Amino acid sequence: MADLLHLVDKPEGWTSHDVVARLRGLLGERRIGHAGTLDPFATGLLLVAEGRATGLLGCLSLLPKRYRARARLGVATDTQDRTGAPVRVSQELPCPRRVEEAITALASLTLQRPPLYSAVKVRGERLYRAARRGEAPEREERPIQVYDVTPVDPNPPEVVFDVCVSRGTYVRTLAHDLGESLGCGAHLVSLRRTESGPFRVEDALEPDATSGHDAAAFRARAIAPHDAVPHLARVTLTDEEAARVRHGHAPPVDPARIAPAPRPYPLPPDEPPAPIALLAPSGALFALAEAPGSAPAGAPLRLVRVLV
Repeated sequence: MADLLHLVDKPEGWTSHDVVARLRGLLGERRIGHAGTLDPFATGLLLVAEGRATGLLGCLSLLPKRYRARARLGVATDTQDRTGAPVRVSQELPCPRRVEEAITALASLTLQRPPLYSAVKVRGERLYRAARRGEAPEREERPIQVYDVTPVDPNPPEVVFDVCVSRGTYVRTLAHDLGESLGCGAHLVSLRRTESGPFRVEDALEPDATSGHDAAAFRARAIAPHDAVPHLARVTLTDEEAARVRHGHAPPVDPARIAPAPRPYPLPPDEPPAPIALLAPSGALFALAEAPGSAPAGAPLRLVRVLV
């Protein structure tokens, strides 16, 4: 069994579950999971964990994600992307300068209402199930963060922009909001995830059989657990502390021993503090822990996940 993080370039038409199923068969490992779902029509970087590295998926999902998005101005759809039916059509399109200004203004958004066709639950039911029955449940706005957005091609009818956002941000809703702000409507035509925190799609492997990438290729390119969490603060345990953690007992740790994250990234809005990486004396990732709330300095940490 290997405990690794894989960078996968999801093809168009595949679900995120399709990628997981493919790697389960390819790697011969049942413990496979992913961080950050991509819609079937979207492509790009999907973080896939194998073995005990699946215990890192929760903290990997905290990483900001960067996308290259293409939106079609003049047509709004019920799904806010190209898979939906048109609900509004406009022949009057704005000039590139107005488009560029409107794209840049997306950076000021701090709240977003989830799209009707989404997996968000309202009263215990996925929104898309209600939408397929022709219902439109009330959806509360949720906090988001647009870390940066850059116009790439502001020339209508199809415009392109790069955007980096927090977890839970729907880029198709950003495309919809862009159309609303311009008064002509818009929907998302294509979406490619290019980065997730420090990980880039250029370093990812394609999972389809025609790519020729076998299990050996994936494992040779994979990332070890201690290199998969550069966004976490960390503390190196003594041999005695590591032995206690191995048996499920978190040691007390002086806060002065906790080193800052080598590559810090902002947390999503309203997110509790990220866990702390506990490293073995060798430097290998041993466990994830968190400091108990309002505890005195030097109080035992609370183990979140033991990875050995």
